[in-house]
Amino acid sequence: MSFFDFWTEAIAIDLGTANTLIIHNDKVVVDSPSIVAIDQKSGKIIAVGKEANMMHGKTHKNIETVRPLKDGVIADFNASEQMIGQLIKSIPTLNKKFYSPALKMVICIPSGITEVEMRAVRESAERVNGKEVYLIHEPMAAAIGAGLPVEEASGNMVVDIGGGTSEIAILSLNGVVYSESVKIGGDKMDESITSWIRRNYGCVIGDSTAEKIKYTIGCATDDSEKLEMSITGRNLAEGIPETFTINSEQMFEAMKDPLYGIVRAIRNALELSPPELAADIAERGIVLTGGGALLRDLDKLISNSTGIPVIVAEDPLTCVARGGGQALEIMDKYNIDLLSSE
Repeated sequence: MSFFDFWTEAIAIDLGTANTLIIHNDKVVVDSPSIVAIDQKSGKIIAVGKEANMMHGKTHKNIETVRPLKDGVIADFNASEQMIGQLIKSIPTLNKKFYSPALKMVICIPSGITEVEMRAVRESAERVNGKEVYLIHEPMAAAIGAGLPVEEASGNMVVDIGGGTSEIAILSLNGVVYSESVKIGGDKMDESITSWIRRNYGCVIGDSTAEKIKYTIGCATDDSEKLEMSITGRNLAEGIPETFTINSEQMFEAMKDPLYGIVRAIRNALELSPPELAADIAERGIVLTGGGALLRDLDKLISNSTGIPVIVAEDPLTCVARGGGQALEIMDKYNIDLLSSE
């Protein structure tokens, strides 16, 4: 270890459309919604993360809440940079130090990201004290975080369902054999619920309500246990609040299109995989990671559609971030290049 290594701290960032997670010393030190609140008059960021999320949908005209990432990539560079900077400053283990350490960052990115977008992510990280900035594709990070033996000469399939995208990948020998990034994730499911309620009940609900519905009574099959939930929306015709009851059968109907879109992408990946790796996957199963993996009976839907066992990873929400944190160690151990620094 050089003298300068003493002043450097390594962190891994899962920069997600819905949530941003930061790993430091093998622990999740930040788990925050990817959202900022901006003062429209001054253009300054007045809140980030959970505080900004509490303002979402409840602001006046002088304050706007913005999600800097869309479909897994940065849509608002200034807001994302400030959000990352504020979240890094909130890390307790770094704030306790008497100096401001240089940062060795591993940032998890979608497999479908362009070179221009990769450069923008790296430059944003460098401006928030990133001394060394490495990028790793989310499917590889998810597989590592889920404990898959990616270094072996055998097929591993991971499906990482995030807020903006679903990443489907087949991995072997520390490399990606096949990957596809489809712009279908938790946000599309929320939008489908909002649209369905608008069409069938003539009411408007907010993003937070749609997400709550998804995780409370949402399901991925028509034979899932039937659950009910009372919600309140604004009646479009009368303009007043209205409370009504919905059930899980209705929510499956509402989310069918994005769910089947994910299934089609998985089947396509299986059809294009080399026969030997496909045989390994049929034996080992498909591993689900990401927040979308928590949707009730999604594993059952995918298994029924593919005929292959499906396993939900332990703590699927943090798999990508944890895998990013482990990637540097693996790279050093096997002397391989899992990461990109160019």
